[in-house]
Amino acid sequence: MTATMIKEFRLPDLGEGLTESEIVAWKVGVGDTVTLNQIIAEVETAKAVVELPSPFAGVVTALHEQPGTVVEVGKPIVSFEVEGDDGAPGSGEAPAKREPNLVGYGAVLEGSGRPARRARSFAAAAAPVSASVAAPAAEAAPVAEVAPAPAAATVPAAEPQAPASADGAGAERPRSTPPVRKLAKDLGVDLAAVTGTGEHGLITRDDVRNFVGGGDLPVAPQELAGQAAAAARGQGERETRTPIKGVRKFTAAAMVSSAFTAPHVTEFLTLDVTPTMELLGRLKASRAFAGYKLTPLTLVSKAVLIALRNHPTLNARWDEANQEIVQFNYVNLGIAAATPRGLTVPNIKDADRMSLLELSTALTELTETARAGKTAPADLSGGTVSITNIGVFGIDAGTPILNPGEAAILALGAVRKMPWEYQDEVALRQVMTLSLSFDHRLVDGEQGSRFLQDLGAILADPGMALAMV
Repeated sequence: MTATMIKEFRLPDLGEGLTESEIVAWKVGVGDTVTLNQIIAEVETAKAVVELPSPFAGVVTALHEQPGTVVEVGKPIVSFEVEGDDGAPGSGEAPAKREPNLVGYGAVLEGSGRPARRARSFAAAAAPVSASVAAPAAEAAPVAEVAPAPAAATVPAAEPQAPASADGAGAERPRSTPPVRKLAKDLGVDLAAVTGTGEHGLITRDDVRNFVGGGDLPVAPQELAGQAAAAARGQGERETRTPIKGVRKFTAAAMVSSAFTAPHVTEFLTLDVTPTMELLGRLKASRAFAGYKLTPLTLVSKAVLIALRNHPTLNARWDEANQEIVQFNYVNLGIAAATPRGLTVPNIKDADRMSLLELSTALTELTETARAGKTAPADLSGGTVSITNIGVFGIDAGTPILNPGEAAILALGAVRKMPWEYQDEVALRQVMTLSLSFDHRLVDGEQGSRFLQDLGAILADPGMALAMV
C-alpha cells in the first residue's frame, strides 16, 4: 500500500568542515513538485556559492529559512511530502538507505533510537517554520523522517511554547518567527519582555517595534539613535553597517590566522620584462594560440612553475600538529580572484603538469568561474603556492599575506614603461616589480632570494627557461 510521509532535509556539511551557510535564494516554493537532484536552493558557504540538489522527489511542504538567513549545519531547511511504502515507520520493515548525491551528505534515515517527534502540519506556509527538534551539527544524517500531521492540526509558523513552571524552569523562548527574533536581536530587545499580539500570542515585528518605541529599553539601540538623529537633521544615514559573514568572514579569519601564525618575510625584485612582453605579443599573433586568452599572468605563472622545480621548499607546508614539514611533489597553483562576494583563492590542480596552452585555458576558466561566484569548494582548498596579480589595479608592489597552509605567495606589479639601463644606455623599457612573501619557518632568506632571482631571470630572458627545465 502506498502512503505519503513528510521528510525534512537538513543543511549538509558542504566540505572542509564548514559549520554554517547562508541561504542565498530558493529555486522552489511551497507546493512545488520537485524531482530527485533538482536544484532547490543556492547557499553561500564561507568559501563559495553552492547549488543544493533535492535528495527527494516529492512536493515541497515548507521552507524553514528565508533568504539571507545564516543556518547551522544539521538544521532543517526544507520539508517534502514524498511517497512511502510498507517499509515506512510503523510497518515493521526498515526503510532502505539512499546513496549520497552531494559531497558531504547522504539521505540516510535517522536511527530508531531517537525520541519521536510531535506531529505537526505543514499547511501554514506564510512564514518559515523553525523545527522544534534539530540534529547536532556533527550529525551524519541531514535528512530526517517525520510522521505526516493530520490536516486539522494546523499550527502557526512559530516555535511551540511549553508551559512554564513556577520558577520558570523548562520554559521555552517566546513564540516568534526567525525574522522577528533577528529583528529583536538587532535592536537589543529581550523577547521574554514583549507581549505578542499575533495569533496564539505570536510576537510580530510590530510588537518588537512598539516595545522599543514605548521607551521600555533603558538605552536606545545605536541603530535607532542614528536614524532619529539623521531624521532630525533631514539627512540620510551617516553610516552603513554590513554583517560580517560568508566569504568576507572566512577571508578575514584566514588572514588573521596566517599573519599571526607564520612569520612573514617579503622580498622585492624590480626587473626589465620587455623580452617577456615581446614574447607575449608573438604568442598572441601565433596561429597555435588563436582563440586563447594570454596575459602577463599566464607567462608569469608558467615561469613560477618552472622556477619551483629548483626550489621545492617554497612548495611545502608546516604541519604544526605533527611537527613535520610536508613537501608537495605537485603544484596546485592558487590564483587570487576578486569577486563581488570578496577575495577567493581557487587553485589549478597539478598545474606543474600543464602545457602553456592548458595553463591558459585553466586560468581563463578559473577567473570566469570565480567572478560568477560558482567556484566549487574543492577548488578552493588544497592549494600549495599562490599568485596575486595586483598589477591589474595599477599597483606596483605590496606585501601579500600567505594563504593559510602555504609557504609562499607572489604578487605581480603593474608593467610600466620606464627609463631603464639597457646595453649600457638608458632606454624606455617595460618594467615590473615582483613581491614574494614566504614563511620563514620553511624558507630561509637565501632560498627565497634564489627563487626570486631565478624567476626574474626567466622573465628577463624567457630563453633561460630552457636551462631550468
